Amino acid sequence: MDKLKKLIKKQALINATNHGGQAQPGAVMGMIMGNHPEYRKQAGEVSKLASQIVGEINNMSPEVQKQELDKLGGYVEKKKTEKVNRLADLPDADGEVVLRFAPNPSGPLHIGHARAAILNQEYRKRYGGKLILRVEDTDPRRVDPEAYQMIPEDLKWMQVEWDEEIIQSDRMDIYYQHAEELIRRGGAYMCTCPGDVFKELKDASKSCPHRDATVEENLKLWEEMPETGEGEMVLRVKTDIQHKNPAIRDWVAMRVVEDTHPRVGSKYRVYPMMNFSVAVDDHLCGVTHVLRGKDHLANSEKQEYLYNHMDWGVPQFIHYGRLKMEDILLSTSKAKQGIEDGTYSGWDDPRLGTIRAIAKRGIQAEAIRKLMMEIGVKIADSTVSWKKIYGLNRGFLEDKANRYFMVANPWLVQVKNVPGSLLGIVKRPLHPDHPDRGMRELEFDSQVYLDREDIPSSSNKVLRLMDAVNITFQDGEAHYHSEGIDEARKAKAKIVQWVPLNGVVVIEVVMPDATVVTGYAEHSISQVKVEDVVQLERVGFARLDQINGHIPRFYYAHK
Repeated sequence: MDKLKKLIKKQALINATNHGGQAQPGAVMGMIMGNHPEYRKQAGEVSKLASQIVGEINNMSPEVQKQELDKLGGYVEKKKTEKVNRLADLPDADGEVVLRFAPNPSGPLHIGHARAAILNQEYRKRYGGKLILRVEDTDPRRVDPEAYQMIPEDLKWMQVEWDEEIIQSDRMDIYYQHAEELIRRGGAYMCTCPGDVFKELKDASKSCPHRDATVEENLKLWEEMPETGEGEMVLRVKTDIQHKNPAIRDWVAMRVVEDTHPRVGSKYRVYPMMNFSVAVDDHLCGVTHVLRGKDHLANSEKQEYLYNHMDWGVPQFIHYGRLKMEDILLSTSKAKQGIEDGTYSGWDDPRLGTIRAIAKRGIQAEAIRKLMMEIGVKIADSTVSWKKIYGLNRGFLEDKANRYFMVANPWLVQVKNVPGSLLGIVKRPLHPDHPDRGMRELEFDSQVYLDREDIPSSSNKVLRLMDAVNITFQDGEAHYHSEGIDEARKAKAKIVQWVPLNGVVVIEVVMPDATVVTGYAEHSISQVKVEDVVQLERVGFARLDQINGHIPRFYYAHK
């Protein structure tokens, strides 16, 4: 008892020193239970004693507390080392800052989109500005109807807020008006050259024969365009035909698409290209700063020609490097094909890099936000590893996730010769740092399930069943070895989780490679609610996705 009192007193003094002279009983209890599992069976007694000692220490002055702590081993200073990530300031952000996040609705958002979404949100907060969600759906062939709902859902999961939502297919008449105005200003012309012919001219820095047509001739063809077939004519923006980059020379602004649009049906046949609709909307919405990947450098230059033709002010373009993700599919088109052919179960298949797949595994939005803040807007390319994501996510889950026992490859063991006094209820905290959350109760009656991989091949090896007993195996049979944690440490015993025979719960765990592991868990896991993330001790973090019949199905996150 004297050893326990001394231990509680020291932890209480440390806690008081780090919190202005007032120790917290719950925190002290958590320190004891987390670092000294041998006292978990005495949880009630420890709690009572901790409350008494904490009360005595809280009545001491800070000077006396320090003196007492020095007697027990010295002052322990609480150190916090927290990296502060700050985004670079936006250039020319003196007035109102207006930003936009503009995904294509070809599917849900993936981790690559998260960078633009989160960085725009952070700048919106910093400058008290405005963020526009603009769904760029002017290519009917690339539109997934479900994406109109999935995109806002993904943004909300990432805690990204927007002030206004625009869907480009609702603005077709606006694009037509500005296309006509561009023609009247002499900044665009109707081109009827076959694509291969124009490419030869463009690559040779030669003008298309239609480039010098009059405004009247171009307007006439513009009016006829909706009645033409796909590829018969396009509207081109005049640029520098001698430009060093052929892709920028007289780019296409409008073209005919004969496919039906999921939202507007067959109402339109002439659709704007991305560079045209984006520039028009950025101007009309007053966008001041455009955050985009450096793969859009040429697009930014293309759009500047349109701005100049229309006498519009050019927004600030901020380009950042590519984001590469190891061992994960970010291609929306390939993911969609895989879903259609049955390779993937859906957009939330754990093998995909979609936001909903990441969320389904129990990765926290805060971890993704922190990752993107660390990457920032630097022009250099960045490579993201799962190891990095897991490390960040673990920091958010450690405190949140309650603990439970689960064995993935269950093998029933009858431990022989266990003293009767050691049989009964074993109590473990739901969380070692939060005793206020309560305790789990596991019935130890000598019959338990162990993971097959934990069974030692040598009869000399000692296993420690967490908070229960130490055992050995002889000729395939389990035998009682000793009781305490000290004996286990002396024998260098492997400490393993176990599941009681009585009250066992069958659970399924979907792994990152989409395989399903069926295992046994302790009865307390029945209290877990859908969406909760738990820590399966020695196995890893997992999120409860659903309950099929009576079988809880978890998605594995990481160790």
